[in-house]
Amino acid sequence: MKNKKLRALTEGAMIAAIYGVLTLVFWQFSSMQIQVRVSEALCVLPLFTSAAVPGLTIGCFLVNILMGNIWDAIFGSMATFLAAAVAYKLKGKAKGFHWLAPLACVVFNALIVPFVLYFGYGITTFGSTSGMWLVLGLQALSIAIGQVIACYGLGMPLYYLLKRTKIFEK
Repeated sequence: MKNKKLRALTEGAMIAAIYGVLTLVFWQFSSMQIQVRVSEALCVLPLFTSAAVPGLTIGCFLVNILMGNIWDAIFGSMATFLAAAVAYKLKGKAKGFHWLAPLACVVFNALIVPFVLYFGYGITTFGSTSGMWLVLGLQALSIAIGQVIACYGLGMPLYYLLKRTKIFEK
């Protein structure tokens, strides 16, 4: 029992650290209106371990504190937590459900992050476009596209690599 708890704690800490490092290394692409947060590829990890849910959430919180502001840390981390929790719920479901894990990440980030950008960072225009709902919509579209690139373009190959290597099997 003690070894399982230690393993989960270690996995969660490693996931948080990897999330943070990836975000900071690729910081130019990791924030603001047009972003491809490479670390979001890790959104598939809850399909392998429950430790990924707190690991991703804590990693996102810490890096958002370093990169942004408290609103980004709170609400960006909330989007990550919700996506990770949904992905974990898909673990072990019928074959083919693993494709929905990245979709949760795309949807939650596209719904939440534009409000963080608009109200938390005061980004009230998108290019030359203004008007709250139009800007929020364009930000949501931009965030969704970046999330698709990170979560499906990078995350699904990661999923298949981890599945093949069986690194999370106990």
